[in-house]
Amino acid sequence: MARRGGIALMAVAALAGAAQAQLRVVAWNLSNYNGSDRQSAIQTAVYGSFEGRRMAPDIMLMQEFSSAAALSTFLNVVNTAPGSPGDWAAAPYLSSPDSTSVMIYRTSKVTLLGVTRIAQADAGTTGQPRDTFRFDIRPVGYSAASTCLGMYNVHLKAGSTSTDNTRRLVETERIRLNAQGQDTNPSEFPNDGLPAGWNFMVAGDFNMQSSSQTSYQQLVASQANNTGRCFDPINTPGTWNNSSTFRMIHTQDPVGAGGMDDRHDQILVSGSLLDADGLDYIGLLAGLQNPVAWNLSRWDDPNHSYRCYGNDGTSFDQQLTVAGNAAVGPTIAQALRDCATTSGGHLPVLVDLRVPAKVTATTIVDFGQVVQNAAAQMTFSVGNNGNVTLWTTNGIQPLRYSMSASSGFSVPTGQFIDAPGGGMNNHTVTMSTSSPGLRNGTIQILSNDPDQPTRFITLMGEVVVPSTCPPCAADYNDSGGTPDDADVAEFFAAWNAGDDCADVNQSGGTPDDGDVTLFFELWNAGGC
Repeated sequence: MARRGGIALMAVAALAGAAQAQLRVVAWNLSNYNGSDRQSAIQTAVYGSFEGRRMAPDIMLMQEFSSAAALSTFLNVVNTAPGSPGDWAAAPYLSSPDSTSVMIYRTSKVTLLGVTRIAQADAGTTGQPRDTFRFDIRPVGYSAASTCLGMYNVHLKAGSTSTDNTRRLVETERIRLNAQGQDTNPSEFPNDGLPAGWNFMVAGDFNMQSSSQTSYQQLVASQANNTGRCFDPINTPGTWNNSSTFRMIHTQDPVGAGGMDDRHDQILVSGSLLDADGLDYIGLLAGLQNPVAWNLSRWDDPNHSYRCYGNDGTSFDQQLTVAGNAAVGPTIAQALRDCATTSGGHLPVLVDLRVPAKVTATTIVDFGQVVQNAAAQMTFSVGNNGNVTLWTTNGIQPLRYSMSASSGFSVPTGQFIDAPGGGMNNHTVTMSTSSPGLRNGTIQILSNDPDQPTRFITLMGEVVVPSTCPPCAADYNDSGGTPDDADVAEFFAAWNAGDDCADVNQSGGTPDDGDVTLFFELWNAGGC
């Protein structure tokens, strides 16, 4: 079974923002962060709790960091926050003109694979204004290419003029080429194109006011090569700027005079994260790579894990609501405002991902000896061994599998499913006993476990000819009566001839004195 199962419909098991342990990614422009301020506000924003909901991310893609020292300070702030697991680490800092984009991640959840500057700022006022970085990770416990995730952490050109859009277009063209596997920065990182089979996302401050802009379409539109195509996981295109229709998904500006009126901050995902299998976005799909559109009448659409964190939809053209904020409560709302500092600030956006299923199964099924033409069935088990302690049951895909057996054995056919965290599925394997001899074979399990798509169970057994020996050695002539002298005579005749039936103690060797002793013990006792 291929890793991409093409499942058309996926249900959301839990509202985003509630206590969770799936893989949560946050993108956040922290507005000119130099490490000297906002420490308490950051801790409250990241680990404060309201009605059981917290930001509590596993990966943070941040923009507008001024230095490596600022990143180091931020890392310490998050690690020492009340409620933090304290397992945060930072990806290497790569300096950039203006400011740079950074990533921190939880080492218990994520393995860092590398950091690549896929495009560099161009000199002058017509090209790319800032560097673009790709941060590559893989969930802990996985190894296949299809479990890897390349994250383009962006801070695109600001402004609404045609020149601004043209410069953003340069940036998004390079992202799409890199996501297609092309080398966009050979001078610094040769062969830096996204490896084949990887997932990817584009996250950060897009500075776009409408989905119709050519710079945005460069990311999401269908082209001749769709390998690098992005999708909006909440499927909500439009002119977002200053439109109350989109008030639930605005991220800028929580403290400025203009108020909340733009969807500048977004997370777009690859089609491979929208197929309801493997590493995948937690959200409802109407079909393959076709997310159900966001319900614009509510901030907490239960069909999606995507959130504009802190926006409860009551702040259109106003500063972020603090008192009575239904999304995060007043304390966290105030912390988010304090983190934004000045006009032009941002709210974070987040998505949750499920990790793939893990297959486990019985290793060996041994039928032992079975008499010819007798029924021969054994039970074996197959299950989902995803790490529910690390990811929870909601954070792991169901295991989907089919089975086949080699000649001489048979197993149930069809598709089977096992949810994480429960018991294993039990199945029956049947061995043919129509002819005597040794039996050896395998059960092949094809599953959606990307690390082990094919797994085998070893089968063995022996079919033997029915015994012609008397069922009770003491009644050697099988007369059905009390053992008598005739039984003694027949036993000794067989014993002298070396007959297997005289091997009463079943030692497996030539009948000997031990068999005589046991025969008379049984004979004297009146039978078996």
